[in-house]
Amino acid sequence: MSKIEVRHVYKVFGRESQPVMALLQQQCSKAEVLARTGVNVGLIDVSLNIEAGEIFVIMGLSGSGKSTLVRHFNRLIEPSSGQILVDGEDILRYDEAQLLALRRNKISMVFQGFGLLPHQTVLENAAYALLTKGVARNDALDQARQWLDRVGLAAYEDKYPDELSGGMRQRVGLARALAADTDIILMDEAFSALDPLIRSEMQEQLLALQSGLHKTIVFITHDLDEALRIGNRIAILRDGQLVQLGTPSDILTRPADDYVQRFVEKRAVQPLAG
Repeated sequence: MSKIEVRHVYKVFGRESQPVMALLQQQCSKAEVLARTGVNVGLIDVSLNIEAGEIFVIMGLSGSGKSTLVRHFNRLIEPSSGQILVDGEDILRYDEAQLLALRRNKISMVFQGFGLLPHQTVLENAAYALLTKGVARNDALDQARQWLDRVGLAAYEDKYPDELSGGMRQRVGLARALAADTDIILMDEAFSALDPLIRSEMQEQLLALQSGLHKTIVFITHDLDEALRIGNRIAILRDGQLVQLGTPSDILTRPADDYVQRFVEKRAVQPLAG
């Protein structure tokens, strides 16, 4: 069974979605819809499966719909139509209590902007998700310490976020997500704000951790080199549509169209992630 399944998802921003949906059903593009109606379309008929234990990369240029798509997986954004299944359950049918449980217990998130609480210590930040679940404070802090040690920050637990470098802050965010012990981790441009050397180190650390954890990781990036390096499979979006889904080898050797081909032609030589 797929961990996450996306079935024919459309996202139209704004209240008057039905006239726009009619245009999309007539195969109008995102640009055509915007020109005719002034309405922005986020996603157009996206369907894909994400398997348990894989690093699934969603990539594309700015405005392609990648962040919009991933925010459907925990319903931070609601689709205009379609289905989102997690562990075989349609989460669009969840009530508020079920949705809260999904966000607390099954899906965690790592943000590009780190998302740390500035007035809490590194340790308290790493324990935050556990504390919101109701884990006893001492137990939560003990678990957070273990993950800070795993990401190389054991000596910094009493520091505050503004005392850390960007790479260190992102490690805190990763430790917080791992401490939450969710099956699924969403990483939205998590390494994009880091300088190239630190970014490479974070990629290596993520792969090393994943080799033992086997989490389902959905990783968003605009960088094909990053996608090829860490992804088991890669979905490429353009203007809200899925244009190719495959392994790193598939993307490199059989690009689906000129858009994907241009990504491939511009890339530097990097090792593939299997």
